This record gives sequence, structure tokens and C-alpha cells, in this order.
Amino acid sequence: MSIGLKQCEEKCLRNCSCVAYASANSETNGGTGCLTWHGNLVDARAYTETGQDLYIRVDKHELARYTKKGLVQKKGVLAGVIVSSASVFLILVIFLRCWVQRQRRAERARKGKNMVSFTTFEDSSGEKEIDESTRNGDVPYFDLSTIAAATNNFSSDNKLGQGGFGPVYKGVLLNGKEIAVKRLSNCSGQGLQEFKNEIALIAKLQHRNLVRMLGCCIEGEEKILIYEFLPNKSLNSIIFDKSRGSFLDWKKRFGIICGVARGMLYLHQDSRLRVIHRDLKASNVLLDATMNPKISDFGMARIFGGDQIEGDTKRVVGTYGYMSPEYAMQGHFSMKSDVYSFGVLLLEIITGKKISSYFPDSPSLNLAGHVWELWKEGKATEVVDSTLGDSYSTDEMLKCIQIGLLCVQEHATHRPTMSAVVSMLSNEATLPSPEQPAFIQNKNHEGDEISSSEGAKSVNVVSITMIQGR
Repeated sequence: MSIGLKQCEEKCLRNCSCVAYASANSETNGGTGCLTWHGNLVDARAYTETGQDLYIRVDKHELARYTKKGLVQKKGVLAGVIVSSASVFLILVIFLRCWVQRQRRAERARKGKNMVSFTTFEDSSGEKEIDESTRNGDVPYFDLSTIAAATNNFSSDNKLGQGGFGPVYKGVLLNGKEIAVKRLSNCSGQGLQEFKNEIALIAKLQHRNLVRMLGCCIEGEEKILIYEFLPNKSLNSIIFDKSRGSFLDWKKRFGIICGVARGMLYLHQDSRLRVIHRDLKASNVLLDATMNPKISDFGMARIFGGDQIEGDTKRVVGTYGYMSPEYAMQGHFSMKSDVYSFGVLLLEIITGKKISSYFPDSPSLNLAGHVWELWKEGKATEVVDSTLGDSYSTDEMLKCIQIGLLCVQEHATHRPTMSAVVSMLSNEATLPSPEQPAFIQNKNHEGDEISSSEGAKSVNVVSITMIQGR
């Protein structure tokens, strides 16, 4: 009777001398269907054509040894696969990180290849314009394409005005925010030094009476500053225009005077940096929607450190008429230089006339000299802007005229500080009598007339002749 593979296995296991077994066809093994081997497997090859599997009996300890070895080999292969996979993953991570860093560096290089480096630099005379405290200014960067789109490619229809730095345009960003764009002109007397100076300074200064910078742009030859937009433009566009001057009654003008005084006090005394503006004038005072003044244009400014309160320069910068005599003639500047400029501005706001105005009765005198002459004669109110009508108090007006004359006195030591000016404007204290101001002719040392047109610009080098008052 033929037996199956299972019975063949049991048969071999019951016989201790059986070393192997196989299931075979009945024709091959005489009908049993089971082949067993005892001793050596010398005749195993005789059954290679049967197509059956050969099952060899092995000692269990030997079998366990080979089984353990196989497991170890499998574990080794698995560990190798894991390590290889981790290595590949780590390489990919490193590659991706390097790629991202290269992309970032490339982007920074694209944007920053011409960016301002906020480090100490010097003017042509070797004098430091910015000290260590101005390093690493954090000013947002704008792409030129963004600014061009905001200003309709610097359209003349968007032009707000022209200054010593260059033209100023109104712009509107994609988010609807209005901006003022100051673009350095190729023919400007100012340049990269003034540009750096303004960025480094305005980024450090925060006061309600200082204009706020939103960012800058430097691409190729383009150097652009972006500011908050102030809808009422500059002070000089109103007070020197008789048709617009009536919009500023005395209350508003007095508010502007006080606001500028507070802004200058902040620069001189209350800010972290002690700053001498050196170019305070009507065109550098901007007005917001409610006529609050904002001092702008810090390209000419100088920073004082520690207890320093004065300095000297061989490179005189500023605007004719607003410069104090010691600065214009000797290059000596201090906080009192700004006080002089403030006094000139105050008199211009009161009178509606420029410092360089011509007076037929006193052709050799500027505005300060003319007001001084009328002050001595007790006729100071005659200089008050006629567009003010009767909107002012005579006592308050006379006090402001007196403060203006105190600020433009010839000797710097006789002028008040900005803190004293703010106190004078706020209180009803008795004021000292002003001394004779510095009278400056409207002609230079070569006898040529100095221009007093509406577009008078800041200058980098000046020569002004001093004369004695009558």
C-alpha cells in the first residue's frame, strides 16, 4: 500500500539509523511511495529523475547553530540597509540645506550688492560723518521696480517738489499706502555721504516732530529714500505763497513754531544721539494732514558723542541765510548754530517773508536786520504777515519776535538753548532784551548777487561777507 509523505517522515524518525527520506512514485519504489536511507547517501543520485524532494535528518543542535547564523546574517543585512538609508537621508538633508543657504546668499547678494554699509565714513576733509553708534541701521529695502510702479515710473505728474538732494515724488504702494519718494539727482550737490548719513540717522531717531523713514532703495546709479507721505508738503510752499498763507492762521503757525522747537530740543538733548541738523529751514519742515510739523532732511546732520557740544569743519554745508555767522565764516558749528537757523525760521513764519527778502528802505539788511531795526523803534508788529489779519494776540506776537531776535544774535554764547526756547514759548516769563543780530549782505565777496528764488538749494561750500549793522 502506498504511504504519503507524512507517514514516510514518521517511519524514518522511528528508525534511529534512518538518515534521510523522500516520497517517490509507486513504480520506482515497488509501490510503497516512501524511500529511506540508512548510513551514507551513496545511491541518492539514482533517484534524481523522480522529481521529489530529499529530506535529510540533522542533529537538532547542529540545526540550531545554522538557524542562529542565518538570523544573524539577516539582522546584519537589515542593519546595513538601515544605516545606508540613514546615510542617504542625511546626505539629502545636507544637500538641501546647502542649496537653501546658497539661494539665500544669492538673494542677499542681489539685493545687497549696492546696499549702504552703515559704518563710519569720512568726508573729503577726513572728518567723521557717522560714529560707531550708527552702525547696523535696520532700514527696510525696496526694489526699484516697486518704487517705479508706485510713482508711475517717476512721472512728472507725481512730482511734489525739488530739493538739494533731488526731486521728490508721491507714490502709492500695492497695499494702498501713500509714500514720498526722494530720488538723488545726478546733478545734486549731495551724494552718497549725505545719503548714508540720512539713513543712519533717521533710522535711529523717533519723535512726533521728525519725519519717519519707511525704507531705501539702491540699485545701480539709483539712490532713493522712502518716507511717510505728508499731504500738506513743506512749510515754505505755504508761508511764502500769499494765496495759501491765509490757510495758516496764527494759532496754526504758533503750533508749528512750538512743534519745530520740540523736535530740535529732542535732537539736541533728549535723543540717544546728540544731533546737529545744520540745514534747518522752511523747506525742510513738512506738514501732515493736521498741520503738525515734521523736521526732515538729515543729510547734512552731524552726531556728537558724550559731552561734545561743538565742532569744526572745513566743509561748510547748509543754506544761505540760515547759517550762523560763526559757521558760515569759520566752519564752527554747535547746537547754537541750529538755534540761529530756528530763529530765522521763526521770523519767516511770523512775517511770511524769506530771510533773503529785499527791503527798499534798508537795502543792505536781510530779514533779521530789518526786524531788528523795527524792534528798536517799537514798530515790530509792522513786519507781521498781513494774511494773519487780527488772528493773533499782540503780546504773544511780540514775544515770538523777541525770541526770534534772541536766536539770531551775532554771538553764539548770547543765544538761548533750544530747551530755553521751548520754555520761553510755553511760559509767561520776562525775556532778556536781544542784542544786535548778525547782518549779512545779499552779495558775496565778489559782489555777485546771491539768488533768493523759490528754488534756493542747500550748498556744500559757501563764502559770505559779514558787515556791521547801522
